[in-house]
Amino acid sequence: MRVLMTGGGTAGHINPALAIANTIKKNIPDAEIEFVGTKKGLENTLVTKEGYKLHHVNIMGVSRSLSPSNIKAAMLMITSQFEAKKIIKKFKPDIVIGTGGYVCWPALKVAAKMGIPTIAHESNARPGLAIKQLQGNLDKILVNFKDTAKYVKNQSKVVHVGNPLRGGFGGIDYNEAREKLGIKSDETYVLAFGGSLGALRINEIMLEYMNNTAKHNSKVICHLATGRYYYEDFSKRYADAGLSEYSNLSMMEYIHDMHVRMSAADIIVCRAGAMTISELAMMKKACVIIPSPNVVDNHQYKNAKVLADANAALMLIESELDEKSFKNALTTLIDNPKRREELSQNIVEFANMEANDLIFDEVLKLTKK
Repeated sequence: MRVLMTGGGTAGHINPALAIANTIKKNIPDAEIEFVGTKKGLENTLVTKEGYKLHHVNIMGVSRSLSPSNIKAAMLMITSQFEAKKIIKKFKPDIVIGTGGYVCWPALKVAAKMGIPTIAHESNARPGLAIKQLQGNLDKILVNFKDTAKYVKNQSKVVHVGNPLRGGFGGIDYNEAREKLGIKSDETYVLAFGGSLGALRINEIMLEYMNNTAKHNSKVICHLATGRYYYEDFSKRYADAGLSEYSNLSMMEYIHDMHVRMSAADIIVCRAGAMTISELAMMKKACVIIPSPNVVDNHQYKNAKVLADANAALMLIESELDEKSFKNALTTLIDNPKRREELSQNIVEFANMEANDLIFDEVLKLTKK
């Protein structure tokens, strides 16, 4: 089987693609799998690190407001199709699979025109612009949330499969993970991150909490991953505040052992990316979710609202966030293990442990046709 994966820009689009690719490789070891992305996206690090070949197309996102950049974006939507066609003709895939974002648009569009089977996986509660535009061309649309189907015109194409997760998540239990990290049974571990690039407001509010509250309580362990964009600035702020001397506090740029740290955590503070939510659900984590207001179609708020409405997470709106409301949310969970357990039991309803296998089955159905 020859598979062309496409999707990129951020880890939220790349990691699902890698999870699907790795699942195909696990089931069909001699499968040939290559990726399509852009030269600027995080796929240049994550995809190549996994050992897959990465092709590039030149495309950019469309601004929702009137902007001169949309003229260039429109031109690239045309020229990127020629680039994608060249890649497809050379690689000759049996199927093309996209995981969202504008990056996936040209390869899926061209593949559909050429009669090659196509699948798109949508992680978010509502389909992104690329999949909305492509839905008439695609053979199958796989979704993470059941309710996503109502936003697709031809619902016969939709299959609810959950989110594909990469290996490691669920592979280490709570106690083993805590022992590995040196966290004691009477300590409460708070893990905070804002994605691979980082989230300014999460970094700010966590630094305030660490400086004004957590440093005075050695039984509360706080780890903050700032993301690539903010590490230099916040590591200086962290040092200037004298927080390096407190053994219960730490700051890092990126979490490379996320499955271990998430498993060990009692409380997680994070954005509402679909992949993150799926990981939280699989690992039954109590969380404080601060959806990003800086994403297309406000989809992180919609993701978080689904959890909040199900009493599966605490949601804080960034525009309303201050030190008091954040401290109150964390204190509620730190001081009340029963409340943490309630959230963890409710969020697990959003986990689909068979997602990888279900997606592989859909790939097989289309390629056999």
